[in-house]
Amino acid sequence: MIPRLPTGVICLKEMVMMTSTLSPEAFAALGAPSLVYVRPIKAAEILADTPVEQIEGFDLKPEQVLYALHRADGARLAVLGDRDSAVAAALAHELAPVSVH
Repeated sequence: MIPRLPTGVICLKEMVMMTSTLSPEAFAALGAPSLVYVRPIKAAEILADTPVEQIEGFDLKPEQVLYALHRADGARLAVLGDRDSAVAAALAHELAPVSVH
């Protein structure tokens, strides 16, 4: 039996245990549609995942650190040159950015 908590109190430990059983779609719905994650990403990952014609004209070095915006389901929405730009882009599109370490 799970103990009842006073109204307005959230038990984070229970939330962590619950998230391990959520499907990717259900997890995305928790913050959807406005929650996005900002995480550092190596340019090598972009170079490996992106068709050449989409990155022509960009001077990317494999070890260069970029910042990606992802939906809660993991889909990459954008890649920017620095963290501040990634956060600003999210806010400009009325999204709620959070950092992933």
